[in-house]
Amino acid sequence: MALGLLGLASCATPPPKDPDALAEYKEANDRYEKLNRKNFDLTMWANKYTLRPVAKAYIWAVPRPLRNSIGGLYQTMNEPVVFFNDVGAGKPRRAGDAFVRWCINMTVGIGGLIDVANYAGYKHHDNDAGLTLATWGVPSGPYLFLPVLGPSSFRDGVGYGIDVGLSPWNYVPRGYGLLTFNWAYNIMGTINGMATNVDALDQVMKDSLDPYATIRSAYQQQRKAMAENIKNDHRATVPDWYHNR
Repeated sequence: MALGLLGLASCATPPPKDPDALAEYKEANDRYEKLNRKNFDLTMWANKYTLRPVAKAYIWAVPRPLRNSIGGLYQTMNEPVVFFNDVGAGKPRRAGDAFVRWCINMTVGIGGLIDVANYAGYKHHDNDAGLTLATWGVPSGPYLFLPVLGPSSFRDGVGYGIDVGLSPWNYVPRGYGLLTFNWAYNIMGTINGMATNVDALDQVMKDSLDPYATIRSAYQQQRKAMAENIKNDHRATVPDWYHNR
């Protein structure tokens, strides 16, 4: 880790002296832009020759309803991580919704292949440790573009490690095919996510004058908005349907 930080420090872009450029530099929060752009170029090369063809082949081979079911399965398997982060953010209503979604979809929803909880009024919401840390007031730190993994930050990188530790599926014992299933659902979930976003990425690469800056800006704005939505969620713990009995 120390060597990695030294490597980042050596690739840091010095702040510009021009006031307007300095303001833009601070807003982008991208002191490692030189290294990030190299990682972006490497990732886009891998996307062009490996990731995108796999995603397109997956879309061609797997019908949309089945892709939606696989996405629902992956989402349901990640629901415990959402629950723990809702608890960490001090949002009991959100945590309760995540817990109920997991219980419903793991049973009558056949592991999430059918989003029964959504029909019951428990809609999915996202949360992760990076967002939880944001609600605690932890600054994002410099922007990072990680090879293949994509946009991140110091805070979100730490959060990713926390989420790995929070996922109960990473502690499944050997035997009964559980370990194989864990790997399979992670791989399928990743491919399914690539397929979901492949067209949007193609559009950005085609239309944007600076795709790297466009993706950076979109990521930072989205993360900020998601953290604010969690902070401002002051709903009562009791679900809405309870008041309408």
